[in-house]
Amino acid sequence: MADWLAALDRRADLRAKAGLTRRLHARAADETVTDLAGNDYLGLATHPEVTAAAARALSAYGLGATGSRLVRGSTDAHHALEDALADWIGTDRALVFSSGYLANLGALRALVQPRTLLVSDAHNHASLIDGCRISGAETVVTPHADVTAVADALAAAPGRPAVVVTESIFSVDGDLAPLARLHAVARRHGALLLVDDAHALGVTGPGGAGAVAAAGLAGEPDVVVTATLSKALGGAGGLVAGPAEFVRHLVETGRTFIFDTALPPAVAAGVHTAVGLARAGDHLRAELAERAARAVARLAAAGLTVSAPDAGVISVTAPGPEAATAWAADCRDRGVAVGCFRPPSTPDTRSRLRLTVNAGVPRADFERALEVIVEVAP
Repeated sequence: MADWLAALDRRADLRAKAGLTRRLHARAADETVTDLAGNDYLGLATHPEVTAAAARALSAYGLGATGSRLVRGSTDAHHALEDALADWIGTDRALVFSSGYLANLGALRALVQPRTLLVSDAHNHASLIDGCRISGAETVVTPHADVTAVADALAAAPGRPAVVVTESIFSVDGDLAPLARLHAVARRHGALLLVDDAHALGVTGPGGAGAVAAAGLAGEPDVVVTATLSKALGGAGGLVAGPAEFVRHLVETGRTFIFDTALPPAVAAGVHTAVGLARAGDHLRAELAERAARAVARLAAAGLTVSAPDAGVISVTAPGPEAATAWAADCRDRGVAVGCFRPPSTPDTRSRLRLTVNAGVPRADFERALEVIVEVAP
């Protein structure tokens, strides 16, 4: 009866030998570590207006939504947040899910019809990859940010419904997809474009409306936008935004929406307040961009291989998975939290530290963190 547990132990040993062990680390509320690992780009997770709005809703509605959105889980807080998100992003409607992961699974499944072809970027997030798989549709994976390859894949399937699937700001290296060119190719072939704007919403675009808006594609009838509410907005949950007809289709058929307990109302209320702060947060976006440029300059000057970020994600190459793990651990021992990405979490064979810039971190702490990363580099 215990054979299956022994098999799991053997697989864990193999991961350990490859430097791929993962462990959970508890974070205390009063932790003093400088955060360059989380995704709170604008520092809104602890903003007093955000937490106050969440506290008021917590008192009014209780801890959880108590049901799925179609049963008892839809509250005034959810609807107000969806209206605010649609207005900000520039779409007909927006629908809030309990996570960005479920939003991507639901959106992709809802876009698939018989014979649909999905054309997915090789560097897409796991939620998009899993969404393509779960949809059951034929999926062609194209080289990263290769518009010609996308055009060739669509041309090879004439007359078939198709969806081009991409992130805007990619989650590992922080580079920006060629959204306008991808949309032009998709439209030429009668395909839809799905863009996961998770790492751009709040960080780029007019009023922080994201990379889709920055590319001039907001509200286009053949574009669907997904995102998480857990990054620049500092909360939790996910969203799908697009034409009203598509959102209606999700409400009526989307399994990851219909059969999932709704986002807690307190989180919805806090995120709604964060949306207003993000829209007015040009000064925060300017600070974030300045810090990202500063980080790249300092790390490159130390001889490290660093990505050129288009938003708040910075990738720093490590010699290998074990070196990346040790580097991240040494940083943490010195009071700096950084991300550590290794295969198979990376879209290639390269291990790296991933730094995410947080405009809410005190400037002196941010500068010190850069020095620590350089000092303990392998």
